[in-house]
Amino acid sequence: MTARHPIVILGSGYTGEWLCRLARQQSLPILASSRRPDSRLSYVDPHARLRFDLAERATWSALPPDADLIWTFPATPLEQVQAFAMHYCSPPRRLMVLGSTSAYDTSGDQVGGLPPWINENGPVDTSLPRVQGEEYLRTHHRAIILRVAGIYGPQRNPVEWIRQGRVGPTDKFVNLLHVEDLAHLCLLALQAGQAGETYNVSDGHPRRWRDICAHVSGRWGIVSPRQEGNSESGKRILNQKAVAHFNYTFRHPNLYEALEAMQGASPRRG
Repeated sequence: MTARHPIVILGSGYTGEWLCRLARQQSLPILASSRRPDSRLSYVDPHARLRFDLAERATWSALPPDADLIWTFPATPLEQVQAFAMHYCSPPRRLMVLGSTSAYDTSGDQVGGLPPWINENGPVDTSLPRVQGEEYLRTHHRAIILRVAGIYGPQRNPVEWIRQGRVGPTDKFVNLLHVEDLAHLCLLALQAGQAGETYNVSDGHPRRWRDICAHVSGRWGIVSPRQEGNSESGKRILNQKAVAHFNYTFRHPNLYEALEAMQGASPRRG
């Protein structure tokens, strides 16, 4: 991948760390930003750390004028998003925004007792503040929007979510994506995504939490303290547009194999 401009990650949290690691592997010029860069960006060389806070206009000038941007935090509040974008999101700068599949409105009818498959043409809930910000950036500043499924990976292990009772054996569908795949897709989207377009990014295999819990219980004897019960149906996200456009092959296409690898790398619990 050849970069014409340096890349700045706006809000470098869990995904940002993986993005920095991958960019360095690809010899891409990348900078990371945070409201508290010295304490939050220890994995970044000091010269590549920027202090940036959307709520503090004085920090905006820290961004290089020719940098492409990967926006990782919710694009809210709208007034600050608009003010920042009018000053710093003009061509030839490219802008990619990480959204969420929670943007999709799922009030429609089920099909055969299952939630419908959702592609990028599905209606979004514009009452959500982050959706308002994302759609403003897409329509007014030609941002590329990645609507991201639930992110998992090292230090974000669904087995631990089950152990802690954060999720339980319900019939709700969940769409997931390994953070390594997300990092690759982010850099591909920044390079080759079509300006003003939206792409769903997930591993393409929605699963019921009941089935994931059953696998984890059978394999490791870990049972969620959360009781079974009725829940919303969840979503089934289609990812074909992104896979085809970026010609992408997943590093972690199978959730259960990824869990196996993460559990093997985790310290044993007594």
